[in-house]
Amino acid sequence: MRLPRVFVRLVDRFEERGVYVPGEDNKAISPWRDFGWLIAAFMVTVAVFILFFALAA
Repeated sequence: MRLPRVFVRLVDRFEERGVYVPGEDNKAISPWRDFGWLIAAFMVTVAVFILFFALAA
């Protein structure tokens, strides 16, 4: 299964802010670096939710 190009670009944008590097576990948690995929998935889910109710009205 291939992901839509827009979704992949959005995730890449989050990952450009920083990625996990083995051995650097003593750093503070960076939401953009550690949870980029989760944040992108949440944003897509909210957009679909809003679109669903916009079309239902």
